[in-house]
Amino acid sequence: MSASKAELLTIRDAAERLDVTPRTLKYYEERGLVTPDRSEGRYRLYSEQDLEKFARILRLRSLGFSLQGITEILKRPLDSVSEGRSAYSMSSLREIEGALSQQLESIDARIASVRRELKEAQAVRGELADDLSYIQRRIAGESREDLLKERAARKRRKPASKEDAAK
Repeated sequence: MSASKAELLTIRDAAERLDVTPRTLKYYEERGLVTPDRSEGRYRLYSEQDLEKFARILRLRSLGFSLQGITEILKRPLDSVSEGRSAYSMSSLREIEGALSQQLESIDARIASVRRELKEAQAVRGELADDLSYIQRRIAGESREDLLKERAARKRRKPASKEDAAK
């Protein structure tokens, strides 16, 4: 067995060494955070560098960083500072800040869109509930004319939209 092969660990051994489940390692791989080598039999093989990256991901997660934040952080190189320690340069931190701000703006836009869609769905639900009530009351024997008059009166009292209310 070559020296490079001896340095690679199976998913079970890597998970054991990191004190996580193999599923955790697979999950981070699915998210694109780590890409292990593969054996001829297509088994995942993890290098020391992969384990260091996993350890970094796990530390960042324990500090409360989101996976999106971790993805942005991992894209940037660490600079050596002192005594074998590493840190991000101010330039890298600004790039991370920009990327996370952009993601936050995108999420805010999605939330606004979902809120509009929810409001529209609630309006449609209200209309369907009114339709269902009408049909159920007709089945129960109430007069068509009385129900239609009641419905028309209700529509006159309640404006269809905020724009109508402003008129």
